[in-house]
Amino acid sequence: MRIVQIPLLRDNYGYLVVCQQTNSTAIIDPSEADPVWQRAEQEKVSLTAILNTHHHRDHTGGNEGLLAKQQLKVYGHTSDRERIPGLTDGIEEGDEIQIGSLKAKVFFIPGHTTGHVAYLFGNALFCGDTLFTAGCGRLFEGTAEQMKNSLAKLMALPDDTKVYCGHEYTESNLRFALSVEPKNHKLVSRSERVQALRARGTSTVPSTLEEEKQTNPFLRWDSKEIQASVKASMPGVSTDPVSIFGAVRKMKDSF
Repeated sequence: MRIVQIPLLRDNYGYLVVCQQTNSTAIIDPSEADPVWQRAEQEKVSLTAILNTHHHRDHTGGNEGLLAKQQLKVYGHTSDRERIPGLTDGIEEGDEIQIGSLKAKVFFIPGHTTGHVAYLFGNALFCGDTLFTAGCGRLFEGTAEQMKNSLAKLMALPDDTKVYCGHEYTESNLRFALSVEPKNHKLVSRSERVQALRARGTSTVPSTLEEEKQTNPFLRWDSKEIQASVKASMPGVSTDPVSIFGAVRKMKDSF
């Protein structure tokens, strides 16, 4: 398997997932058609499928343009049949998608939207806008409980799982993370590394699930320091995981 990251729009990432045995290739979350098509030609790969994590236009905006050039299978959650352009194959939790000799396992992870999915190829997790590097997506359509449960499902994957998310938000996410857990030394160290990468214009994606568990405030509802930060900001909030997660999400929304 070969993964090619494609910067799209202002801060989006699309990904070519290439089967090196067959050259069959999927594009994950094409925001725009032309840059994806040009990169596929440059890489000399054969596009066979579009894998959408959710229906938002900054993840599906290139579908029509790609389909105008070539017939492709388009995958997305069954519930988004009317919201993902060109959807041919509705998918559910536990389904498998074949790209050449590669197989992707589907995870249903609602919260950011009600029809959000992730694709796991080997140890490469393409999680759209549910899990970000050092953050998570806003709750546009789902509840805090749904999102917390979706994140917990992803946290159960092995620590060496690589996290390929939909946006380059790491630096700003870490600024917020430090505001709620400033004594987390691994978080401080990560922030310094990320600032150096961004100063050179280098991508900070992927991270690993281990790094996210250690430094992502939206996965750290058990952290006493984060719980104290929540209590200071929102007196009376319960310390159960859903309440802490929901409070941290509200704090980030207004950060």
